[in-house]
Formats: sequence, structure tokens, C-alpha cells
Amino acid sequence: MKFIKVPLFLIWRMWFGILMFISLVLFFPFLLIFSFKEEHYHIFWRFARILSRILIHGMGFRLKFESNQNIDLNKSYMYCPNHGSLLDPFVLIALSKKPIVFVGKKELERIPVFGFFCKRTAILVDRSSVESRKQVFEMAKKRLQNGVSMAIFPEGLVPTEDVILAPFKKGAFSLAIEFEIPIIPQVYYDCKRFFSWDVFKGRPGTLRVHQHNFIETKGLSLAKDMKVLKDKTFHLIYNELEKDAKYMKDTNRKR
Repeated sequence: MKFIKVPLFLIWRMWFGILMFISLVLFFPFLLIFSFKEEHYHIFWRFARILSRILIHGMGFRLKFESNQNIDLNKSYMYCPNHGSLLDPFVLIALSKKPIVFVGKKELERIPVFGFFCKRTAILVDRSSVESRKQVFEMAKKRLQNGVSMAIFPEGLVPTEDVILAPFKKGAFSLAIEFEIPIIPQVYYDCKRFFSWDVFKGRPGTLRVHQHNFIETKGLSLAKDMKVLKDKTFHLIYNELEKDAKYMKDTNRKR
């Protein structure tokens, strides 16, 4: 049975790369044109959403989204999902009608084609550079003035398979307090289960996403409240993951 499953896994994984390549080739002219000016970002986002849905549904996944609170399209937010898979950004893009600007590691720009668009549309930070971290605030301020939201995976990395949730870095919470935008905690239960970095693990299935009540930041201060806000968001997501039997069975699996 293993001799059948392993080749099927590899073919399925290869199909993701092929699907992404074909989609990027088809959408490249539109993504390129609408990535030149920030005022056209909302159009860029529409094409990014279509591309993300092609990837998700083309791999045999379905999205099951539950939200405790509705988005106000006239407000900006800071999205903070847990990170366990290459699928996570595509899930967030596919689910959000309102444009979101990602804040991520500068290393992302090294990824062929994908990195090209990251450099043009996302805010990339060199964590080894104090100056780069300072520039993030200026770039974020400029982008928020155009009415978009922001997203940061607060773990700052994709944790190993046996980790429920990696410790959060402070960037997302510092920005949220600085600009007084609510935190949106999102829990992704299944991206790691069905499409982790382990190439011999995964399958098509339903990707469950739970969007919790927003955490307000108005009136909070960096000095007094940043750690409390970070810890509150961490424990909210951690507790959700810990009580999900399917996620925990996968996270604690024996190799």
C-alpha cells in the first residue's frame, strides 16, 4: 500500500507547483499592471483572490469559515492567524473581500515570481536591521491611509510538526497599538494537517477557519499593554487549537 501512496503524494504535491505556475502565467499581466500603483491595489487584490481560490479548490480543498464578528469594510484591521502551512496566506486572501497588505520577512522576495510580487505589494522587513524595522511603521502608515487592512503571522515562522503554536513576536501587536486598529485572531485548524511541509503527509479535505471576536487596541500603550495584548491573542488561538481533537491528533502524531 505504501508503494502506491508515496507516488500519489508526490504527484499531488507536484500538481500544486504546476497549478501555481499556470495560474501565475495566466494572471501575470493583470497582477503586474495593478501592482504599479497603490491606488490600484484593490484591483490587484481581486485577481489575487481568484488565483488563491484556484489553488485551494484545484488541490481538492474546501473552505469552511466561521466568524464571531462581521468585518466593517470601512475600517482597517490587523489579521493574526496561526501559521502551519504554505496554504495559509492563500486561505487568508481567498476569504477576505477587503484588501490586506501582508507584513513578512525580507527573505520572501527570493522566491521566484511570488517574491517579485511580494516585493511590490507587501511590506518586507529585514529583522537584522534596526532601520528596516523602523521603516515598517512608515510604510504601514502610508498603506493604512489607503483603507487597507494588514496581516502578520505572529509566530514569525512555520513551527515544527509537533508544536501546537510557536511563541508570538511583537510586531503585529506593536503596529496594531500604534495605529489603533483591532486585532482579528484567526484559527487555521487544517492547513498543517492537509498540506504541511512534510511532503509525505496530506490529502484533500475541508479547511476550517474560525475568526474570533476582534480585540480592540484603542487607548492602549506600547509600554503597558503590548505584552498583555500579545499574550491574550496567543492564548486565545492556542486554547482553540489545543481543544480541537483533529488538530491535536495530527500535532502529536508519532513519526
